[in-house]
This record gives sequence, structure tokens and C-alpha cells, in this order.
Amino acid sequence: MSSVPNASALMKIGQLKKPYGIKGWLWVFSDTDDRTAIFDMKPWWMKTATGMKPLTVKAWREQGTGIVAQFEQIPDRNVAETMNGVTVWVEQNVLPETGEDEYYWSDLVSLRVMNEQDEYLGNITEMFETGAHDIMRVTANSDSLDNEERLIPWHKQTVIEVNMAEKTVLVAWPSDY
Repeated sequence: MSSVPNASALMKIGQLKKPYGIKGWLWVFSDTDDRTAIFDMKPWWMKTATGMKPLTVKAWREQGTGIVAQFEQIPDRNVAETMNGVTVWVEQNVLPETGEDEYYWSDLVSLRVMNEQDEYLGNITEMFETGAHDIMRVTANSDSLDNEERLIPWHKQTVIEVNMAEKTVLVAWPSDY
């Protein structure tokens, strides 16, 4: 069995939801684009009040529009009732390589955002999905152009360049938007 990983080497890939049935199965919310790809990433870790604990999938299946799973550490519905909201993590080194111009959201958080006018708008503090496209929450700080928080769409017309070496994102987003 793996030793407990360093928390800074982990990436959140999902969350456990309500119990399903009476045998300890739980609904699983996957943060991955292909929601079933979450089961290809192993080993899983869960954050608990007492620290990181292993979470081993015994079985899983698609159920309606969601996914349910059974775990070695969750023997019955009584234990499953206590697991709603538990986050699921993996070590970053087990994640698949990204393609060209593809990024894990966790790698984008904290990058500096500059616009074409060479104005520093702030840092990415969150990435989220709206259905239409992904959004960067860019939060101002003491060095940024102003104190405005910006929600900037992540698509090819807006994001001009991502430079991971310099930790910057260049966007077509004037400061007065």
C-alpha cells in the first residue's frame, strides 16, 4: 500500500455524494472531462478530519445520468451516510499527460493574467464551467491595474497565450470590460 502522499502533490478529481442503495454504494461526482476516466486514476485518497486516507474502488457503474461506486472502506449504508461531501484526490504524477494547449485547471490557478495592452489584471484564483465555456476568476491584488475582479471566458478568442515557464496568461480582454 502507498504511503500517505504529501498534500501539495495531490489534485482533486471528484467528490462523494449521497448513498445509493443499502450496500454502501455512493454517487460519485467526477471533475474529469470524461467522467468515467476518474476510475483510471489510482490510487484514490480522501481528505478526512483525521488526515488523508486511502479509498479503494471495489466496483462502479454508470447509473442513469450519474456514476455510483462501491468502496472497500465503506461496508454499508450507515458508513456511506457519513461520506457525503468527501473529496477524492490523486497524486499528480498518476494523471494523464495533457495535449498541446491543454491544461489542468489546478496548474492555471495562481497564474498572472496580462492583457494585450500590457496591463496586469490579477491572478487566476478559480476555474469553473458554466455550460457555454470555462471561466477564469481573475482576482485583483496590490500589484494589479485596479481592484476589479474579472470573470474571463477561457476560449481561443480570449486566451492568446499561456506561458507556464513565466506563469502568465495573455488575454484579449481590455481592462474596461
